[in-house]
Amino acid sequence: MSAHIKYVEPAQNEFLAALEAKNQNKPNPFFRAMANRPEALKNFVPFYGAVAGPGSVDRRIKELVYLTVSFTNHCVFCAWAHTATGKKAGITEEELAALKSGNDQSFAAAELAAIRYARELTKTADAATTRDALKNHFNDEQVVEITLLAAMANFTNRFNNSLNIQPQE
Repeated sequence: MSAHIKYVEPAQNEFLAALEAKNQNKPNPFFRAMANRPEALKNFVPFYGAVAGPGSVDRRIKELVYLTVSFTNHCVFCAWAHTATGKKAGITEEELAALKSGNDQSFAAAELAAIRYARELTKTADAATTRDALKNHFNDEQVVEITLLAAMANFTNRFNNSLNIQPQE
């Protein structure tokens, strides 16, 4: 549990209760923390779905981007959550280790472009040196989708890290 803030209980927030019911009533500390601002939680969930859900970018690449950002920011909660979804998208243990270490040369060219862009964007908030390589593999819609996803990962990472939100297994 976070040492910084209280977690809202599902009995106190109908939207939170519905979210957790969809996940077999497993407590979600991220949602429980955000539920301190109910309108933010209510608006965050569909926005997250629009960014991280199905789109023009392959699920595997999206998970590689989210994991790259989360490992770069040392976000334990997001790395934990996206390791599970990344494995479902076909990311192997070896590839996870490569992302963590930054030793990512073994990825396909398009994946590598997205990984390096996400890492630079996270570190510099600009990604000037990797943007062109990204555009060599992705159209404008996909570049925007990857950028939105990296920005979303940075948002959730900073929220979790600043409030010390940890996985609850």
